[in-house]
Amino acid sequence: MEEKQLAIALRCLKGVGATGAYQLYKQLGSAQAVYEQRQSFNAFTKSTEADWNDALKRADQELTFCDKNAIRVLTPLDADYPQLLLDAHDAPVVLFYKGTASLNPPHSLAIVGTRHITEYGKEVCQKFCSDLSRIVSDCLVVSGLAYGVDIQAHRACLQNGLPTVGILAHGLDRIYPSMHRNTAAAMVQHGGLLTEYLTGTNPDKGNFVRRNRIVAMMTAATLVVESAAKGGSLITANIADSYGRNIYAFPGRVGDKYSEGCNQLIVQKKATLITCAEEMAYAQGWIDEIEKRKQPVQQELFLELEGTQGEIYKCLKDSGAMSMNQLSAALQTPIQSISAALFDMEMNGIVKQVSGGLYKLIRQ
Repeated sequence: MEEKQLAIALRCLKGVGATGAYQLYKQLGSAQAVYEQRQSFNAFTKSTEADWNDALKRADQELTFCDKNAIRVLTPLDADYPQLLLDAHDAPVVLFYKGTASLNPPHSLAIVGTRHITEYGKEVCQKFCSDLSRIVSDCLVVSGLAYGVDIQAHRACLQNGLPTVGILAHGLDRIYPSMHRNTAAAMVQHGGLLTEYLTGTNPDKGNFVRRNRIVAMMTAATLVVESAAKGGSLITANIADSYGRNIYAFPGRVGDKYSEGCNQLIVQKKATLITCAEEMAYAQGWIDEIEKRKQPVQQELFLELEGTQGEIYKCLKDSGAMSMNQLSAALQTPIQSISAALFDMEMNGIVKQVSGGLYKLIRQ
């Protein structure tokens, strides 16, 4: 059986749950290993062979749907899986993705806020995305396709040529809310739609809360445009903060209902106050990074790379970022050799380690 089928089955397995599934996956290293060693934990999870058979049948149904609808199935072993999610203790063991954008981009930002967006919020969101497209044109913007700030951000990105991905609280057999269907279709061509939920899953309230953790975790920073004193966007911001992600917020007038949450984040020093995209890009270090990339590349440095280092360089140049284990698997080289080569390359300023245990080239 294939890893993707077993990962879906693990996610569906009775008595395990999403968090338990990832903990088993992380402990044993793959869904295949979990399945092969299922006898050792079936009693603990109260799962039976009949439960596994049911889960595998459900996985087959989901794979058939994905094949027919050009949906990619991603597991943590796949290079295309959002590597920043691996920081979480409850990362999804499987994701379903329909789109064109890379889920491991050089720059990424979550834009969230109230469903009751005001005219001020619309203006702020529109100008921010317009300016961001000019300053950091390769930034992936992630949000939740919901009413208000979410859909405003997605549409502003589409208008300004920024890739944008919507994280769904249901399967890819539907779009909720349905009135956002046209925007979602455009996003598939210029971004994408991503979910951890199988087809047939209703957009229940609890799913939106779990959806928020993906929004917060798969991006380098989170921006809150507008929020009341309580709301889903504050939950997202707090999740991002708990994992060390940077939080930014637009301030609002004192007494305005849908600025209370932003002002609160700023006062509590959970969020950095910004007034424009340029301030956020400077705070993230993105502008300095982009300026460095414009400088002439010293190609002769890389001509000297041989053996494992040369192979690692080519892998990272093609993929953008990979973990030590992924490099070992891709190059069929022992992890010890990969580790030694990466250490030398890091000391020579060729690669650096980023979030999620990934390595990326400093210069290309």
